[in-house]
Amino acid sequence: MKNNLIDPLANVPLPAAALRGLQLFNAGDYFEAHEFLETAWRAETAPIRELYRGILQVGVGFYHLQRGNFPGAHKLFQRALRWLEPFPACCQGINVEDVRTRTQHIDALLVKSLPDPSQSTLESLFFPIQFDLHPLEANDDQPPPSDR
Repeated sequence: MKNNLIDPLANVPLPAAALRGLQLFNAGDYFEAHEFLETAWRAETAPIRELYRGILQVGVGFYHLQRGNFPGAHKLFQRALRWLEPFPACCQGINVEDVRTRTQHIDALLVKSLPDPSQSTLESLFFPIQFDLHPLEANDDQPPPSDR
């Protein structure tokens, strides 16, 4: 069940700190991405903040995998999935469903391969966050802009 408190915020543009965090995440700089996404999370008071927390925890999970901390990565992936669960498939232009699906896949492979997972196989599954800077334009349910 999706959280109705999130719906009004689903098409609000991303704050600058979250946008920078996503860019760093997609560049593979998970440590710095965490810093910016945490800044966005701390600055926001509405439930949308948990979207930023969920994504930053996926990135920290990737960071743990890179360092061979497989139990830590599993814990972070599980937490991230709980934070991301209430969000619609697309929120603030972010393809949340893709993040959930791909995180679940990596985590399932990690758990299945414990106690000795292939770090290189897991790292080959790292993914970028798909997002659109103009979520309202991507939503066909929205009326066209006024000519005024």
